[in-house]
Amino acid sequence: MKLNPYLLFGGNCKAAFTFYEKLFGGKIEMMMTHADAPAEHQVSAEWRDKILHAALSFSGGILMASDAPPGHFEKPQGFSLSIAIDDPAEAERIFNALSEKGKITMPFGQTFWAYRFGMLTDQFGIPWMINCEKAA
Repeated sequence: MKLNPYLLFGGNCKAAFTFYEKLFGGKIEMMMTHADAPAEHQVSAEWRDKILHAALSFSGGILMASDAPPGHFEKPQGFSLSIAIDDPAEAERIFNALSEKGKITMPFGQTFWAYRFGMLTDQFGIPWMINCEKAA
């Protein structure tokens, strides 16, 4: 069994996955638009360039997503994507990049359980937790 997070975006999935690919050093394995699908005619013309399905692989696994159909997008809540990183400098780099144009909900710093930990919502509305348990 594998557990793969599947995110829903409000029309900016392509921008988010392009950003995540660069940030995590991953590879977009699939990026299918509605125009690429047999049922292309079932969506409005302005929605055809939106993402029907995307998959990004990186050393930590696979992240999948799509743009929610018009009228079906809801702001993500009740979860966070959690990243565990052993290298403090790499953890800080990722935290800083994800928080740019986003909102920090817990500054990146030392806690009783981790050398460094922080929480944020990125510029695409996705909540993240970055955890670094080991000191340099």
